[in-house]
Amino acid sequence: MRVLLSIKPEFAEKIFNGTKKYEFRKSIFKRADIKTIVVYVSAPVKQVVGEFTIADILAGDVDRIWAETSRSSGISHKFYLDYFNSKEKAYAIKIGHTERFRKPRTLQDYNIDRAPQSFAYIP
Repeated sequence: MRVLLSIKPEFAEKIFNGTKKYEFRKSIFKRADIKTIVVYVSAPVKQVVGEFTIADILAGDVDRIWAETSRSSGISHKFYLDYFNSKEKAYAIKIGHTERFRKPRTLQDYNIDRAPQSFAYIP
């Protein structure tokens, strides 16, 4: 099973060039059989550009997760704190093998009508 995530263009680029090793989320999918993340790049790109395997998922206190991931986060500490504002728990998806598609795909290629706010399961 796979999950489609909406990711901002600058962060998607960092994922595929190897400078961002973690994708941070306020909530995480419930299914344990998710092995692959399909990357939908949000506006202005609005395309599915690739995917990556999940090496691990870290969960815990916001400060502890930052301490464990900051060197490979691909984001600033301020951005991280702003993103998790008022949250007690953070999730960090450790990025495994990445694959950038030669030809970007559309959401319709995955039978999805519009970009998800958080994520969407893909069979």
